[in-house]
Amino acid sequence: MNDTIQFVARHGYVLLFCWLLAEQAALPIPSIPLLLVSGALTRTGQLKLSSVLMCAFAACLIADNAWFQVGRRYSGQALRFICAVSLEPDSCVRRTENVLVKYGLRTLLISKFIPGLSVVAAPLASGSNASFSRFLLFDSLGALIWIASYVFAGYLFSDQVELAIGYALRMGSGFVVIILGAFAVWIAWKFLQRRRFVKSVNVARISAAELLATLNAGEDVTIVDVRSNLIRDSDLIPGALRIPTEDLATRHEEIPRDREIILFCT
Repeated sequence: MNDTIQFVARHGYVLLFCWLLAEQAALPIPSIPLLLVSGALTRTGQLKLSSVLMCAFAACLIADNAWFQVGRRYSGQALRFICAVSLEPDSCVRRTENVLVKYGLRTLLISKFIPGLSVVAAPLASGSNASFSRFLLFDSLGALIWIASYVFAGYLFSDQVELAIGYALRMGSGFVVIILGAFAVWIAWKFLQRRRFVKSVNVARISAAELLATLNAGEDVTIVDVRSNLIRDSDLIPGALRIPTEDLATRHEEIPRDREIILFCT
């Protein structure tokens, strides 16, 4: 057996745990190929199916619960950090908020299958006033469904996975170069995607200090808070007009037109 396969078979559990923990911690590294390979190795008896599922599940559970607790304490900062590290555009936060408002914690059952959604679902769920026990239930089920889907796919199609691995090994260092090049291109694409989003919302901005100075000066302005309904009451801006973005089309007439309008979003 090739040394590479032996290494994966020998250290598969630790490798799987650490890799998934890093991915669920928001690092932009794909874990699906490793889940498929792990599934294929369980069919040949080189890895135990129960141990593979347990290691992957533990990694997801640790990361998701950590993000849930961080989201409760530092929701805004946590989300900005996640989007920056994972190179997801900040719009992924709003999309996830809208899905959570519509479907609640059931979103966690499929969130890991959807790029962007999986990254911010846990910290956003903490802002939905959901109890930790309900979050733990739905998140655990979602993680198990996601892990089992790819592990069992690797198990069922182990012959094809082995052929792909064998072809890759025959390519030798050339395959490593291709993989590294593809990964670099993917990272660059994610970076450019994020930069394009930032440029698309490059409008006039006002800092919190500037807004406070404007209000203290007695200027007649209206603050429209367009954040989603997941925002906790303690985070609301006193005196601001609350109109979530999705309701602007139907409630825009509530916004006065005779003064400066300041939109607040995250």
